[in-house]
Amino acid sequence: MAEQELTENVALGEEIPAIEREKVEGEYGAEQIQVLDGLEHIRKRPGMYISSTDSKGLHHLVHEVVDNSIDEALAGYCTHIEVTLNQDGSCTVQDNGRGIPTGIHPKEGISTLEVVFTKVNAGGKFGGDSGYKVSSGLHGVGVKAVNALSEWLDAEVYQNGNVYKQTYNRGVPQRDVQVVGKTELTGTKVTFMPDADIFETTVFMYDTLKGRLRELAYLNKGLRITLEDTRAGQERKDSFCYEGGIRSFVEELNKNREELLFPTPVYFEEKDGDTVCEVAIQYNDSYNEVIYSYANNVNTIDGGTHVEGLKMALTKVINEAGKKHNILKDNDKLTGEDVREGITAVVSVKLTNAQFESQTKDKLNNSFIRAFVNKCVSEHVATFLEENPSAAKELVLRCITAQKARDAARQARELTRRKGVLESSALPGKLADCADKRAELCEIYIVEGDSAGGTAKTGRDRRFQAILPLRGKILNVEKVRLNRVLENEEIKSMITAFGCGILDDFDESKLRYDRIISMTDADVDGAHIRILLYTFLFRYMRPLIEHGHVYAAKPPLYKASHKVGGKEVVDYLYSEEEKIEYDKNATTKIEYQRYKGLGEMSKEQLWDTTMNPETRTLIRVTMEDAAEADQMFTMLMGENPELRRKFIEENASLVTDLDI
Repeated sequence: MAEQELTENVALGEEIPAIEREKVEGEYGAEQIQVLDGLEHIRKRPGMYISSTDSKGLHHLVHEVVDNSIDEALAGYCTHIEVTLNQDGSCTVQDNGRGIPTGIHPKEGISTLEVVFTKVNAGGKFGGDSGYKVSSGLHGVGVKAVNALSEWLDAEVYQNGNVYKQTYNRGVPQRDVQVVGKTELTGTKVTFMPDADIFETTVFMYDTLKGRLRELAYLNKGLRITLEDTRAGQERKDSFCYEGGIRSFVEELNKNREELLFPTPVYFEEKDGDTVCEVAIQYNDSYNEVIYSYANNVNTIDGGTHVEGLKMALTKVINEAGKKHNILKDNDKLTGEDVREGITAVVSVKLTNAQFESQTKDKLNNSFIRAFVNKCVSEHVATFLEENPSAAKELVLRCITAQKARDAARQARELTRRKGVLESSALPGKLADCADKRAELCEIYIVEGDSAGGTAKTGRDRRFQAILPLRGKILNVEKVRLNRVLENEEIKSMITAFGCGILDDFDESKLRYDRIISMTDADVDGAHIRILLYTFLFRYMRPLIEHGHVYAAKPPLYKASHKVGGKEVVDYLYSEEEKIEYDKNATTKIEYQRYKGLGEMSKEQLWDTTMNPETRTLIRVTMEDAAEADQMFTMLMGENPELRRKFIEENASLVTDLDI
């Protein structure tokens, strides 16, 4: 573990060390020094380049190849990108750009195509007139990592009337670049098969790719991105192209909102040399602040200087509008939180030499972007408010209402903070805490009901497992402001137990448990309790979901008993499909017990099936597409029942086992 952590802390922008030291028992001499060059290092330490070797890392391979095509689009040469999931399990990415250069590289003495796919730290993203001025990639590793971590990869380039091709096996070229045909097309086509020796799974998920590709189409207006699945029984196809760019993105985000302050988003795009600022803003009737930010198409989930510029400008301009319309007095002042309640905004910047806080690119650091975005937003939003005085007045009045509610929430916060809710100084009485205080080793089960909570408390491993029972269903936070949220006893108990605070008080370093596990009955009520919990975490502690701390336990549906050789054999089945398969394979009479709730299990059964790390199944709650998640919470948990009715009608055919 220590070696892995040390390796992952090496920034991707640094030169990859030529020597990798491995210590073994006995003498430590020259024979223990291992030399790893280029792609061999990628195969040995894949986590350095694609973050993980699970499903997330697998899909990252596709994103890396697509990013190369996006760079061609940013440079003005590509209008269509096609991503195909092939029947054999491989993936193809094809664009109609200029095609990767195929001539002999002056320094390496081999085809530039081979250099691009095999030579680490070689690429067109390091400055100079011939490279990409704006690019999401910074380190020249992307497609090299894809090549190194693929069982095989075929690269085809269409240019100069020819089709050029080279094949690689686990990153090693199998032959020189060859002309294999004639064509009138231009562009690049990459087909790769992920290496099963590297990845935990090599099965691509269509919906996971769909979310990111749709997002890229919004961020690059006019670019068409097509995704097609040709695998047997999974055939489907989607094509995304948005001439409105991020304006269309904001309209999509707000499509489930009943009341909008103005019908179309405020939208603008400003350029200063190679720097581009694109912003779309619209206000709705919710109590949430939704701002998505991007730098060179990278989703900067932790914001950065571009978001700071946006927020500063909005606060200034809306305060000025309030004074101009005599709604705010000279001494009155709206805060940033006040002016952003109900906002849906997307800010996308494109710039040369983007500086990010870390190799995960979660936060943009270029200081000049703050002033540039501030200037652009100030000018365009001020113009909009001046040209639309009624909308300006309504916006200011809404912000004043938000301020009053926020004052009430602030008082509630101060009260709960004094009582220890936000500072975790006094743990809730019904929490059965664990003995170990090292957060990285601990987990907390959020359990439905006192009965199941009691069973879980007696059946747990007290060393690292904590139990917090919930009484009934928690408040639906989608429909209320913060002051109401902080009045709810069940929510206060969770805030106290987790220890990391909420919203602006949130501090992940204070989280008391690495895993937060919802454990509810396998019925409709249990599912409702889970979605209420996830709504609260999504709106008030979103980083817990983004950083992989939230899980769902999977209790069994059935206990199956039968006798073999006079002895009773017990198995647990977790779905109707498992029960059908179990029936098919049965050679003796089987007795089934259908669990209607966790409280029906003994402490031994609950431990064996749902809580024992050696035998349990946990489902990690992830958020591959934050925008789609936001829409889903709005639709399912918001004020508009018509949207829920429509959703149920459209998806009713997908229900195969409804427990009522």
